[in-house]
Amino acid sequence: MEHESTHQPQLVRGLGLREAVTVLMGSIIGSGIFLTPRAIAQAIQSPGIIILVWTVSGILTLFGALAYAELGAMMPRSGGQYVYLREAFGPLWGFLFGWTLLLVIQTGSIAAVAVAFAEYSGYFIPLSPILMKVVAILCILLLTAVNYAGVRFGGWVQNIFTFLKVGAIVALVVLGLGLRGGSWANFQPIWGGINHQGLLRAFGVAMVAALWSYDGWNNVGFVADEIKNPQRNLPIALAFGTLGVILIYLSANLVYIYILQVGQIAQSQLVAADVAKKLIGPLGGAAISAAVLVSTFGTVNGFILAGPRVYYAMARDGLFFKKIGEIHRSFRTPAFSILLQGVWASLLTLTGKFEQLFTYVIFASWLYYAMAVSGVIVLRRKYPSAPRPYKTWGYPVVPMLFVAIALWFVYNTLTSDPRDSLMGLILVLLGLPAYWYWRRKSSVSSR
Repeated sequence: MEHESTHQPQLVRGLGLREAVTVLMGSIIGSGIFLTPRAIAQAIQSPGIIILVWTVSGILTLFGALAYAELGAMMPRSGGQYVYLREAFGPLWGFLFGWTLLLVIQTGSIAAVAVAFAEYSGYFIPLSPILMKVVAILCILLLTAVNYAGVRFGGWVQNIFTFLKVGAIVALVVLGLGLRGGSWANFQPIWGGINHQGLLRAFGVAMVAALWSYDGWNNVGFVADEIKNPQRNLPIALAFGTLGVILIYLSANLVYIYILQVGQIAQSQLVAADVAKKLIGPLGGAAISAAVLVSTFGTVNGFILAGPRVYYAMARDGLFFKKIGEIHRSFRTPAFSILLQGVWASLLTLTGKFEQLFTYVIFASWLYYAMAVSGVIVLRRKYPSAPRPYKTWGYPVVPMLFVAIALWFVYNTLTSDPRDSLMGLILVLLGLPAYWYWRRKSSVSSR
């Protein structure tokens, strides 16, 4: 994608490899690792199967990341997944992805994580429901301002909070294994508590929770235009950042089971806090609540930094308001795109409808994942001579496995929750008249 004019201000390549890794890891590691172990333990009572769920979900995420690494190195442009879908399947699918991202996926995620930040703020300062919404919106607006002021500033904030959140989880792992209070007997029998008859369904339910905790890995591709040497650094960030998250999640869950029995994890609202309380007493609850605050704050920043680059890319293609495709002359950021996202995410937080909306389109997220990864195969046939600084490891088996499991996930969601899925499909299809409008407007203005 070419910029409209060399006289227009351009984006700055202000993100190095470190920032690319922290955008990826910071976007993934939020509140999920602190909250989802309960849901997984309720679905699966076997220690061994619980670890297997986290491992399989991590490997699936890695397969997707490796496919995106080829696409990102081949097309290191702002918008990431939007660009991949546009090039592989045409502008309609790229637009529908960007439409859904702005309407619900990215903004709903920002709202949800900001609310989690506000809820855990209540551990230290009692907050009424109204004040919780105020805190969540202030969090969104503050980080919107941070990223409005420059990608380097946003990347710097991302570095700090990613290092802090990873450090907090590593500290919990080290304390859990180093202090008395745990027992390896909690892993015995390692394959116990299995109901073979319903195992596949239970495994699928548990994987939904684990995959939600792993979600966000695609965000780093959105900022490819602002990554230094993206042909090299983007694949490295995707591969090693994802591997780092897998290692952190597996270590955390091993410690959870080492300190608490699976039955106790299934009853725990915040398993990490219960683990910390058992290790260091009442101070542990405060320490973990602080860790969740740091983690969620950093995740909100990662989402706010990455998402606007998609709407910016759509506008540069003539598929959105022209203003959204402008770069701020001083800060060199897609300023109006950042503001649009911040305002809409704040409104979703205020209405409280983001969780329902996100439930509606969860199947669409994975449909877009499946399409983008299958784009590796499509684009190898479509543009066989295009430069590919990195080629997907295990091609074509790795992308095909990812696509097959992602499509199963979409099918399972559609059949198990047809009402919400139908509502989500309607939200996606509302993008069709918007697409036709922008295409028509773009074609008229180009005459």
